[in-house]
Amino acid sequence: MGRPRPLLPILFALTIACRPLDGPQRSSRDVDVPAPMRDGVVLRAEVLKPAGAGRFPTLVYRTPYGAHAAIEEYTTFRRAVERGYAVVVQDVRGRYRSDGEFRPYEHDGKDGYDTIEWAATQPWSDGNVGTFGLSYPGAVQWLAAVESPPHLKAMVPAMTFSTPRNFFYSWGVWDLSWTYWIWANIAPDTRVRKNLAGPRTHDEARKSWAELESRMQDTLPLDALSEMKDVAPYYLDWLQHPPEDPFWNFAELRGKYTKTNAAVLNLSGWHDDNYGPEGATTNFGGLVQARGGQPSRTALLIGPWVHGVDSTARTKSGEREFGPDAAIDYDAVVLDWMDRYLAGKAAADPPPVRYFVMGANAWRTADAWPPPAEQTTFVLTTAAPARPGTLREGAVPSSAASAFVSDPDNPVRNSYDGAGAHDYGALVERPDVLTFDSAPLATDIEVTGPIAAELHVSCDCRDTDIWARLLDVAPDGAAFNLMSPGLDVLRASYREPEKGRRLLTPGEIYTLRLDKLVTSNLFKAGHRIRLQLSASFFPNFSRNLHTGELETTSDRRQKATIRIYHDTAHRSTVTLPIVSTSHTKDTKITKATKATKTAKDTLE
Repeated sequence: MGRPRPLLPILFALTIACRPLDGPQRSSRDVDVPAPMRDGVVLRAEVLKPAGAGRFPTLVYRTPYGAHAAIEEYTTFRRAVERGYAVVVQDVRGRYRSDGEFRPYEHDGKDGYDTIEWAATQPWSDGNVGTFGLSYPGAVQWLAAVESPPHLKAMVPAMTFSTPRNFFYSWGVWDLSWTYWIWANIAPDTRVRKNLAGPRTHDEARKSWAELESRMQDTLPLDALSEMKDVAPYYLDWLQHPPEDPFWNFAELRGKYTKTNAAVLNLSGWHDDNYGPEGATTNFGGLVQARGGQPSRTALLIGPWVHGVDSTARTKSGEREFGPDAAIDYDAVVLDWMDRYLAGKAAADPPPVRYFVMGANAWRTADAWPPPAEQTTFVLTTAAPARPGTLREGAVPSSAASAFVSDPDNPVRNSYDGAGAHDYGALVERPDVLTFDSAPLATDIEVTGPIAAELHVSCDCRDTDIWARLLDVAPDGAAFNLMSPGLDVLRASYREPEKGRRLLTPGEIYTLRLDKLVTSNLFKAGHRIRLQLSASFFPNFSRNLHTGELETTSDRRQKATIRIYHDTAHRSTVTLPIVSTSHTKDTKITKATKATKTAKDTLE
């Protein structure tokens, strides 16, 4: 049973409560403000406005995590009102005060359009609407934007996606983080609304997860996860749809960039553990192409951060410290963009591209993404578990194939609970990991942009996954990852995704191209460049069963021997974009202030 709602639509206006919004400027805060959607479902919001009568440029923020909680948690709303904006903070369909049934993202395109157009017509709005938010509140901006709402003028989607193929799946491999996201962030309110047994607060859910985590992650097939049946039936539905299924078209942005004329700032982090920077770079590139090859009213900003608003105010990601310049004032970045493109305040256009170079610990600007680079190819030579091969430039003699055995019952495990840069040096010793190292570098080398590994692979199985993780190895042996997991994997049966799923013939050699890796890192003199190959990275992502059956609906699994080839006809390589700093400029970005309130990563 859902929580009580007002009985009659004509009483909506009477349910709105007004009170001052805390802050140095007098302002108002209206709660339970109804917005009807085209199908009759009513969504509710809190509306914050500057003091006094008037029409204001309007910001829309839509969230599944509770509008009231967001206002209490983040400073962006108060600071927006101080700059003269009205702000609509809305619970998405089926969450907290809003009516309807929650199915993540599926209704947010049309609901977002309707909310933007509703906001533009309110007596306190001047008709110019912008959107902002990170993670789910970032995704819903894009889903609405490609519906072409006429009054949407500017948006700042942060740490979000471009395609369901790197959102629900990552290039054919199911993302297991959905289970924790649902359990900790979504299920508690669902239980309250439907009067279901189980944890009813975020804190209760996190505590129960500690007891359930191993079993929920280990369950095969994935659709046998009984805990999701009542609180998240849509999750079990998702598992019935492979990556190529047209079902996922509701979450596909690629090819739709001509449908918005809004000014778009794409913001992300190299270590964003939920999406990676791929969404921001792909969406920026798509907008540039759609706008005649010029970065007109669009920009790209990528820092060294993990997922979350609060991470942008930190100087450390995981175990790696990036110095004081790594932190920014997220609120100021968002509101400066809105001042320029929504409120029409005079300001210079920001540089089209701003990115943080890890290792150099400095911001760079460029006129385009990726910046100009020399594509440098390194050849992999024979390796064995615990015996690294090499990465070598130039002509390299043929060498024997490298091989390892992958066991779905003993997958390569991520030993770190938190996201960010971590020391994965210990993985060299695993029997199911191959390691390839360059010689110690004689000079500093900056690698910025897309990275491509071309691997010639065979397997005595019908399918496998290949992970190709790039690491920076310090002289003391510490080996730090340079991106969050998910960009560096490919399911072999999706080697040509446009052709759908095609199983392997055991023993046949296939060319697998992993070209979604992306980072910016200065490898310092004396460091090594490392490429590490495996067939799993658990529990971040699901395990390939090697039988040709899908782990979503089957538990039949087997060990598999995987070979990487190095002969003249099958040279396995990795190509790195090596950047000369003469093509880029150093820059500064507004730093974080004490006014930026921290937030829970899980509620972003």
